[in-house]
Amino acid sequence: MLKHFLTAFAFAALALPSTAQDASEIAKVRSGQSCPGCNLFQADLAYLDIANINVSGARLRQSDMQLSTFDNWNLRGTNLSVTNMFGVRFNASNFSNANLESATLVGGYFGSSNFAGASLAGANLSGADFRLAKGLTQGQLRQACGDQATRLPAGLTIPRCG
Repeated sequence: MLKHFLTAFAFAALALPSTAQDASEIAKVRSGQSCPGCNLFQADLAYLDIANINVSGARLRQSDMQLSTFDNWNLRGTNLSVTNMFGVRFNASNFSNANLESATLVGGYFGSSNFAGASLAGANLSGADFRLAKGLTQGQLRQACGDQATRLPAGLTIPRCG
């Protein structure tokens, strides 16, 4: 009986989708190649300078992207929740419909990037520069927090982080 249970459990486990990171997919992005829909969970992408990458629909949850330059990236629909983007530069990038919930964007630069439909719930935007960002709404910013150094498009405000 135990043998049948263990066999059934093993087959069920194999049928579940993988949630662990894929080292080969992370290496692909680190080398400057696009990887739409890839599993980049907890990827170490810190201190890099990579432009023109498509990771739309990818899973970058809990990744470290701090102090990197990532201009012209396509992050449409990407899961960037709980990601560390301290001091990152994302110029002319597409964050439309991306999940940035509880992400740290402190001190980042997001000039000309598109945030239409992105979720910023619980994100820390302290000291970040969004002055040229597109698609940001007051509703999105109301769910995030920032400080006196946060730069926003004209007419938008953000609650202070507590």
